Amino acid sequence: MSNGFFPPRPESRPAIYAYADSNPQYAGLLKVGYTTVDAKSRVAQQYPTLRPGRPPYRIVLEEPAMRNDGTVFTDRDVHRMLRVNGVKNPEGEWFQATADQVIAAIFAV
Repeated sequence: MSNGFFPPRPESRPAIYAYADSNPQYAGLLKVGYTTVDAKSRVAQQYPTLRPGRPPYRIVLEEPAMRNDGTVFTDRDVHRMLRVNGVKNPEGEWFQATADQVIAAIFAV
């Protein structure tokens, strides 16, 4: 219900997440994404065929993608902030970043 001052809060729980992939070609990189479901479910969708044992990824963060006023931001906003801060972005949503750098970008957005 909106009181006219603030946009209504979405029913979903939008989040920014980041994970590391164990494949050597992704060493030192984090995939930074956006989801309206939990990060574990979203990342599992990106790995439809899992090998026995541990998954080939490790989720390193999941933070709300909603500002205090109820507005939502996406991974594109966080990607832009990471690049502005000099974080290397070799391909797509993959960044040569630490979890702390991603969290800082989230708070800056």
